[in-house]
Amino acid sequence: MSVNAKSFLIVGGGVGGMSAAISLRQCGADVELIDVDPQWRALGAGMTITGPTLRAFDRLGLLDSVREKGYLSDRTKFFSRDGEFQRENLAPSLEDGLPQAGGILRPDLHAIFSARVLELGAKVRLGITITDIAQDDEGVTVRFSDGGSGRYDAVVGADGFGSATRGMILPDAPRARFTGQGCWRLLADRPAHVTSPEIYFGPDYKVGVNPCSPDKMYLFANVKMPGNPHVPDGELVERMRALLAPIGGTIAGVREGIGPDSAINYRPLEAILIPLPWHKGRVGLIGDAVHSTTPHLASGAGLSVEDGLLVGQMLAGAQDVEAAWRAFGERRWERSRMVVENSVLIGQLEQEGGHDHRIAQIMGESVIALSQPV
Repeated sequence: MSVNAKSFLIVGGGVGGMSAAISLRQCGADVELIDVDPQWRALGAGMTITGPTLRAFDRLGLLDSVREKGYLSDRTKFFSRDGEFQRENLAPSLEDGLPQAGGILRPDLHAIFSARVLELGAKVRLGITITDIAQDDEGVTVRFSDGGSGRYDAVVGADGFGSATRGMILPDAPRARFTGQGCWRLLADRPAHVTSPEIYFGPDYKVGVNPCSPDKMYLFANVKMPGNPHVPDGELVERMRALLAPIGGTIAGVREGIGPDSAINYRPLEAILIPLPWHKGRVGLIGDAVHSTTPHLASGAGLSVEDGLLVGQMLAGAQDVEAAWRAFGERRWERSRMVVENSVLIGQLEQEGGHDHRIAQIMGESVIALSQPV
């Protein structure tokens, strides 16, 4: 294959797909992005933003908007179960002028990304997905669920954990596995005294809060859930209240404010790491489609953003599209493997208990590794 790739289809309009669209448009490529959701909505409440993710936002031209809408901080505070302050860790800045860390509401981040995608002139089509992919030496023909078709130099599959694109090009890829924990999240008003993430050590789990806008924060707890039980929506409020009952400090105040209209979310924590190659011919995968992780290192969405940034840069001017896809996978493998495997390991150690020193060591080593350029 030796053509200049100039026309790209991106399947999936999450942060990974939108990052790829922005990066490709920054390089002057023609981009079409599709998403199966007719409303192009963001799922979830808030998310933590690490230094490496803020660095990627800066490269995509999004950092100023994230500063405006999110909540940035430079430290994490740790508390005992009853709310007694223990210590705080300062986060390093990776570059001059780059914030250390923070949080943002997922709908706000989606709005920032989608506005940038449209501003740069990418074509966006909603409520459709792909039904067939056919490749030849000159490009890729894609058929869509609305009966239409298109011709592209390459296809970027950014359609997430349950990727349809992955099923088409890598049908024998391994399946996700349950890690033994579930993640409980709650969106709440931010008290004035909460100016940075706070972590509380519960009976056999940790609970934290992270500011994600000037007036909101989200609470999170990763809890052992043997057998991966289904949690009906009608039980979320009472089970969340019971979960938080042993914890003091800020968490006790959040618990008192939980009511029938509280925005509570629960999901089982699953992980998947697809071995290389992440492509077949001119069609490749990024983000959760190949490395969906647990939240223990707060790096899942950040990896997807980095993927999109890098794949755009590597594909836009590629003379050999398949070689560019191969080089992308090789460049991203070690970083992605480290995040997924270390996140899952931290979860396993949390479930066993008594490994706080080892967990801190793994997290410290991971932070150092992630601070390196992508």
